[in-house]
Amino acid sequence: MSTPAVTSPDIDTAAAPLRRALAGQLTGEGLLVDPAWRSAVETVPRHRFVPGFYLRAAHRSGDGLPVWEPVTVQTDRDRWLEAAYTDQTLITQFDGDEPDWNHPTPRTGGAPTSSSTLPSLVVRMWADADLCDGHTVLEIGTGTGYSTALACERLGDSGSVTSIDIDPHRLDEAASALHGCGYSPGLAAADGLYGYRPYSPYDRVVAACSVRTIPDTWLAQTRPGGKILTTLSGWLYGYARVLLTVQRDDTAEGPLLPGTVSFMAARTQNPPAFGNPAHWATLTRDADPRPARHNPDRLTEPTSESFFARFLAQLAAPNAQLGTVGDTVHLIDVTTGSAATLTPVDGVWQARQSGPAQIWDAIETALDAWDEAGKPGPGSFHMQISRQQQSIRHPTAQGLSFTLP
Repeated sequence: MSTPAVTSPDIDTAAAPLRRALAGQLTGEGLLVDPAWRSAVETVPRHRFVPGFYLRAAHRSGDGLPVWEPVTVQTDRDRWLEAAYTDQTLITQFDGDEPDWNHPTPRTGGAPTSSSTLPSLVVRMWADADLCDGHTVLEIGTGTGYSTALACERLGDSGSVTSIDIDPHRLDEAASALHGCGYSPGLAAADGLYGYRPYSPYDRVVAACSVRTIPDTWLAQTRPGGKILTTLSGWLYGYARVLLTVQRDDTAEGPLLPGTVSFMAARTQNPPAFGNPAHWATLTRDADPRPARHNPDRLTEPTSESFFARFLAQLAAPNAQLGTVGDTVHLIDVTTGSAATLTPVDGVWQARQSGPAQIWDAIETALDAWDEAGKPGPGSFHMQISRQQQSIRHPTAQGLSFTLP
């Protein structure tokens, strides 16, 4: 499947001031402290890595679902080029279906499965990984190849960068764009959860996807003193980033990082389908209700506090999934057959539970401990991993110690 031509003298000329403006914006926001990274953003032509992408339309479908409009150099050259140098994530694929950008059509609903991450987050990711001259790096999740190009430009040696992606077509498109820009990193179609042994050990392993736990292979393929940067996630869609330093005894440890950042999950770690929430509600129908100590809105409100509260809830109930039908909140754990329902009754949330996990009890216990400790942020938590166990804990707060699944 061919893609639209995204380079020509007039396009490249028009893109140059847009790149400089983007670099200036990110510098003004304190994200490009290192002149080498600013130079990389000013140099790498992001438009060559996004021949097409989707932008959300102002209207919704008749079913109330979001509508995504395709944008290419052919459909709207100016809109395409301006968006390519705007600090936003550009969705390039839904549900694993590769678009035909020569004949694109709008999308309704669907789950994004590939994107060009917003430049500020890409730069932040590389900066947080403390990438320096002479380092070798494994990037998990090539995507469009734009972040790979920035790393190649920053290190000045494409051979120092290895990037893998589970989607062969995505990788082919990224390889064409990278080679067209003069970069030659090591590229492979591979499942990132297994790392990439041929070029190991690495000084840095940096994941542009999220994982439930740190794969043993990443630990094994990072040299002692090297670092692993990734986003932790799970089936409640809670997120936190972590930067781990690898020790000589096959262990690693490091802090969670501040901020509210999310990445798409590694595809093989997506949550299992749980069926109809109403079916699961039959398991709790005969359970004795009790007043909930916490409003479930604490996990879903669009605030940084709720963002981290959801992550803590996920640590407490790592196999739970959440769904809402009408006024009822459903928590479902397919691994143990456990369920919880929360329903507002006369202004008070009533909780019913069944199964061995007692999902809502576990979540409320974690929220109680967090509140009692003064709601410490992610930067005050620490992660330790070995081949046998992975844990996250607060160094002083009681009740805020968790073992990952």
